[in-house]
Amino acid sequence: MINYHPDTRLLNEFSSGTLPLAQSVCVSLHLKYCDQCQRNHRRLQQMGAAMFEKLAPQQIDDSLLQSVMGRLDEEAPLSYATAPEEESDYPALMQRLMNGRYQELDWDRVNKDLRISRLRTGDRDNELSLYHIKAGGSIPQHTHKGTELTLVLDGSFSDEEGVYHEGDFLMRDAEHVHTPTAARTGDCVCVGVLDAPIRFTQWNYRPLNPFLKLHAN
Repeated sequence: MINYHPDTRLLNEFSSGTLPLAQSVCVSLHLKYCDQCQRNHRRLQQMGAAMFEKLAPQQIDDSLLQSVMGRLDEEAPLSYATAPEEESDYPALMQRLMNGRYQELDWDRVNKDLRISRLRTGDRDNELSLYHIKAGGSIPQHTHKGTELTLVLDGSFSDEEGVYHEGDFLMRDAEHVHTPTAARTGDCVCVGVLDAPIRFTQWNYRPLNPFLKLHAN
């Protein structure tokens, strides 16, 4: 059962197509698991379509039209509705972003418990990554300079505010300080989206803060 969902603002921006691409990926993945948010998404789309039909026709500049069509061509491969199905436990969109097998991704080791693989989305303002936390292991305690979206793909983890399972969606910001910790029963794999670097609060990791950068691509 899914217990944590995108808030109304995020889902509304996703449905209207104004949410940044990497964040849209995270919401799209949640929709693959959550019937409730799928229904809300369809209702928002229907409301938007009804409002659009009431608008008066507007003249569109040819250069603007070409620019919009160019962006659609660039972003279309990330559409979760059209991504090809493959033999995997992960949604088709995730398979496409991994561009191969999970084991073949490039991984950066943060500590003995955590590995990170950064994925390309074409979003220049948001970093999208896979986080692999060993069973019983933790991501060092941290807060955020911006916003962090997290979607649990496999396993589960907990922090100071709750326990999160496959399909659960979280949003954290500068008001939150947490220590995500995987369940002892198995490894946890999550998708994370950052629009600014995190900031470690644990004393032995604080010296790393000046060197943390956003890897958006």
